[in-house]
Amino acid sequence: MYKMQELRDHYRFTDQDSEQLLSLQSLAEENLERFSLEFYDYLYSIPETALILNNINRPHLREMHNSWFMTLFSGIYDNHYMNHLTRIGHAHVKVGLSIHFVNAAMNQIRHFLLDLIDYHFAERDERRALRDAVEKILDMNLDVLTSSYREEEMKKVFVSRKIESFLIKATERFTYGLNLALVLALVGVSISVVFLFVWDLAHILHGNVEKGILSALGSLLILWMMIELMDNEIKNLKGGKFNILVFIGVIIVAMIREILISTLRKDDLTTQAFLAGTLLILGVVYYLVSLAQKELPKV
Repeated sequence: MYKMQELRDHYRFTDQDSEQLLSLQSLAEENLERFSLEFYDYLYSIPETALILNNINRPHLREMHNSWFMTLFSGIYDNHYMNHLTRIGHAHVKVGLSIHFVNAAMNQIRHFLLDLIDYHFAERDERRALRDAVEKILDMNLDVLTSSYREEEMKKVFVSRKIESFLIKATERFTYGLNLALVLALVGVSISVVFLFVWDLAHILHGNVEKGILSALGSLLILWMMIELMDNEIKNLKGGKFNILVFIGVIIVAMIREILISTLRKDDLTTQAFLAGTLLILGVVYYLVSLAQKELPKV
């Protein structure tokens, strides 16, 4: 927020402008009642502002508007005056008045004052000086009032960003924790597969060579599948890209193991043909996905 002197400098509001406004004080006071009537007729002609006015103590609000109107011609425009305008802006924000209607109302006031000057001052240079002073003070008022809305918007954005940042970080940590839990689970399953492989080898030692070899081969395939999954998850934890080929490969390995088990069970040809056909389709999908990943993006 600027200080009043900075605001005056930016709008080139001089001591002569203050004197010009002070000279209008008596005229403004004479037309205060007319201003109030026209201003409230205008506000009540707009449904949105009328709705707000109906929920506010009208006599008190009219008194506040009249007081603000007369301060335009006080001749004193210091930091105290600016703080007063800031409180008015915050009051507008608090009651939920759109900034659009603040601008529209200020335009109405501007026309009222300029018409008043044009009617009462015939001399061209004097009229121009008075109009310039009125234009500047109204623009400065509007600047301070709208800054209250900008401050409120920034507060909302700041709070929104804090909440958004917190949710994103919390979600990222939760996802990271799930990935860690998944890796630990894969380690546990892999250890179980190793024991399963040892159990399958025991079948060979007991003379059941065919079943032992096929079961051991199936266990090795599962172990390889677990290694690939763990490797992919570790890369993911380190920030690597998700590799869909790994999961298609896992399905292919599981299907191969199922075919081996189906052979041991001596399933009918229909079942084995179905498994072989599924494996073929998976192989084609794997090939197509690998081609898509190798294809360079076109510039």
